[in-house]
Amino acid sequence: MNAGRLGVKVKRVSSRKRSRDSLKTHLTPARKRGGGPCPQPCPPACRLSSIMADEQAAEFCSDSEDLFGDYDSILEDSSLLAKLDDAEQKARQRDVQPSGHTDFTGLRPTKDVKQNKSCTDFLTDSILDDLADEPFEDLPASLLQFQEQVKESVKRSRPQDGEKTSTPFKNSDSITEDKSRRKSRRSVADQLKKTMLCNAAAPSNVSRTVGLKEAVVSEEISVAMQAMETVSAETTDLGPYFGLPTKVKDLMFKLRGIKTLYDWQTTCLNLDCVQQRTNLIYSLPTSGGKTLVAEILILRELLCRKKDCLFILPYISLVQEKVRGLASFGLELDFMVEEYAGSKGRFPPMKRRNKTSLYIATIEKAHSLVNSLIESSRIGNLGLVVVDELHMLGDGSRGAIIEMTLAKVLYMSKSTQIIGMSATLGNINDLQTFLRAENYTNDFRPVQLKEYVKLNDTIYEVDPKEENCFRFSRPLNFKYSSAMQKMDPDHIIALVTEVIPAHSCLVFCPTKKNCENVAGMICTYLKEEFLQCRQEEKSLLLRELRDSGNGSLCPVLKRTVPYGLAYHHSGLTSEERKLVEEAYSNGVLCLLTCTSTLAAGINLPARRVILRSPYVATDFLKRSQYKQMVGRAGRAGIDTMGESILILQEKDRNMAQTLVCAPMENCFSKLMLDDGKGLLSLILSLIGLNITSSCEQVREFLCGTLLFVQQEQLCVRRSLWEEVQTCVDVLKEKNLISVSADAQSLQVTRLGKATYKGSVDLTLSDVLYKDLSKGLEGLLLNSYLHLVYLVTPYDMISQCKPDWMTYFRQFTRLSDSEQKMSAAVGVPESFVARKAAGQTVKKTVNMEVVSRMYLALVLLSLLKETNLWSVSERFQLSRGFIQTLLSSSSAFCSCVLHFTEELEEFWPFRALLIELTRRLSYCVRAEFIPLMEVVGVMESRAKQLYNAGYKTLTHLANADPAVLCRSIENLSKKQANQMVASAKMTSLCVPDVAE
Repeated sequence: MNAGRLGVKVKRVSSRKRSRDSLKTHLTPARKRGGGPCPQPCPPACRLSSIMADEQAAEFCSDSEDLFGDYDSILEDSSLLAKLDDAEQKARQRDVQPSGHTDFTGLRPTKDVKQNKSCTDFLTDSILDDLADEPFEDLPASLLQFQEQVKESVKRSRPQDGEKTSTPFKNSDSITEDKSRRKSRRSVADQLKKTMLCNAAAPSNVSRTVGLKEAVVSEEISVAMQAMETVSAETTDLGPYFGLPTKVKDLMFKLRGIKTLYDWQTTCLNLDCVQQRTNLIYSLPTSGGKTLVAEILILRELLCRKKDCLFILPYISLVQEKVRGLASFGLELDFMVEEYAGSKGRFPPMKRRNKTSLYIATIEKAHSLVNSLIESSRIGNLGLVVVDELHMLGDGSRGAIIEMTLAKVLYMSKSTQIIGMSATLGNINDLQTFLRAENYTNDFRPVQLKEYVKLNDTIYEVDPKEENCFRFSRPLNFKYSSAMQKMDPDHIIALVTEVIPAHSCLVFCPTKKNCENVAGMICTYLKEEFLQCRQEEKSLLLRELRDSGNGSLCPVLKRTVPYGLAYHHSGLTSEERKLVEEAYSNGVLCLLTCTSTLAAGINLPARRVILRSPYVATDFLKRSQYKQMVGRAGRAGIDTMGESILILQEKDRNMAQTLVCAPMENCFSKLMLDDGKGLLSLILSLIGLNITSSCEQVREFLCGTLLFVQQEQLCVRRSLWEEVQTCVDVLKEKNLISVSADAQSLQVTRLGKATYKGSVDLTLSDVLYKDLSKGLEGLLLNSYLHLVYLVTPYDMISQCKPDWMTYFRQFTRLSDSEQKMSAAVGVPESFVARKAAGQTVKKTVNMEVVSRMYLALVLLSLLKETNLWSVSERFQLSRGFIQTLLSSSSAFCSCVLHFTEELEEFWPFRALLIELTRRLSYCVRAEFIPLMEVVGVMESRAKQLYNAGYKTLTHLANADPAVLCRSIENLSKKQANQMVASAKMTSLCVPDVAE
């Protein structure tokens, strides 16, 4: 039906609610008009010139209600309802002699009224005739469809030529009823009202081009979904792009520059186990392109199977980088990207009516997320779990958390697929058995890697075929003065100047201090020509570094950046690290001296990688660490070759041969680490989540763990079942679980539930409970100090030794109430004064409490000043340590919040801790916080955006990236696009369904 033929313009604009008493017509039910018969029909010229309030319609309404009773609904002189009034009047005059007025409220209408009501039933046929003469314009699709349906109904019900009609009456004087027309019809006005109500929430008109594009994408997704359901083992391609619409392929090129996949990626995506959605572990060297395969599988799960996905990454920086990178895909393909790292994340995640979600989480947050999904019976909505760095299963307490998470998913959801990306392992079969997974291994690298070692003045190539693993390559030719030889006995300058500034270089150092020293030493002997290279960009980088420090600049970076060098370790603030990483990626910096954490974190490849020493601090390198570092050599698409050089001393030669030539280490379960702490946590959460309720069921669950697979190697002193019984006894002693009255089942206590839901260490839950209980007795509310002390992480205490003079100076600046609070927790002023004076203290004082209060003073100073540099200088602590303390406190504050939510006696803490978590997460002026919620926006960038007029999340989400680039200094087009996409995604992460 052509919309151009219609004669009434319908539009909705916002307005306040107002009375319609003067505008009510006989179409309005009598109970809305005040009851009683209408004395006379409203004139056709009655004008409804009011406006419909812009409010959401009720979800469920009775058909008998006048849903438009409180609002005027149509604009312009020729309103739709007025035309309907007019049409009905004409129909009455033409088809039926009026004999009375309809009474909507009478339970037993009169004969005349009944007759008239019968006529009204038939008016539908004639009204459409009148309305057809007066074409409507711009009616929404739902009304056009309605009109077509009514017309079709009229055609079917109209009598043929010569056929007589009768109007049904319910009394004896009426004409005989026609049985074929016994079914009554609702008046067209009521039907139109209901249709218009449904249309009120409908989206505005979309262009035909956009509609066609969306239709094509939907069709391709539909085809892919059907193919996935019917796929056989022989099928290798499910759709246009590995089972995904071609739009995904276009986005890969537009956003990533990826035209084609490597052969191994195509092979992996077409594996039978991938097509049949069985679990998979695939192992490749670093920089082989593992993540892209995982992302394609994630997109297929989100778009084709309409299931949520969980992507587990080891570090917060990697989570944030991935959220930034996938936000644009989410906006284009209509799925949510949610960050679960630090203090961010909602448990359980928000239910979404029409959208799937990709949760990108750290190891700890992923475990809490899975627990919340199990508790809310939504684990079945999780279609895919992807684990990066799966070999971290063998890495301390974090490995135990990964194992707990995956074991719960395997046990609770048979339909959830698990994909693990791993380095090559010696016992990969154990992991396959644990995950019931297939294994795909390939040694592909996009750029060839050559490994070397340096002994004295000679370079040797690593060759496992040689007897001693080393084969002579070349002597090191570089003329050293005696002064240089003394300063650089390892010839680092010679090795780096062979590649910089034309190519990039990474120098891994054993300690943070060594990073700074090596960077400064290299600069001392570089030529002046290094200063001329990209001089303006280096000056801009220095300015940004100074802005990030509120006017302060690291003296080492001030000296090294002009030469194109910088250091990178945890001593830098997160903003400094981000600026250094971007400058290195863009080629402004050509060399970074760094610690091993860079190899495990963000991907920063180089032409040459130099390992300053085979040690990390005082520990000799592990094979996996070595491979991770040398794997950074070679930049795909830039270099034709990558090379690594390990600097050795003669005393380390034999150990180095084992390091570079030995097979990969084995990966073992860490649930039994630290006297079974991981196993204790697992059993507590199993009972708390009602997964198990007896020792027998716990044993049944443990049969699906890596610990069970490796019990012969790990349970030497006692059997696994004896370990389980011991853990249950320990949990009872700690009052975390109890036995039911009938002694048949195990139950979690209130403290136990708070412990696992808050992700609190079992050894600390009792301490935390006592601290919070004591805090309630005299909670200080006119200062943040008391709350900050309660959320200062216990595991940070040992990392800081108080400077007593600094401690005393800061203590004397506290108010009287703050000093009383300090004394109440166990740190009196007299004790601090005696320690500052160097006097002995006879009275026994808990030094852990003293150190914790010192860290609380650091945090309090940060909240007051928000200047990390000045706080760093005042307390003589590295700014990196203070940054770590801040982020750890923010995460622990979130844990304490969840802990208190399960214990009714701690209700006063809940509202207080919500705001404190927010303050600790950002630690900036309040007006910058909304902008810093966007992934990747740091304080200095937030200031730039705020000063440029982008003061809210909405402003940034609606920004034009091109205009943003011009408004913000040193913001690339790619960064602007990612920033706007992240802002849009963040603004979308709001409730859209009642929970």
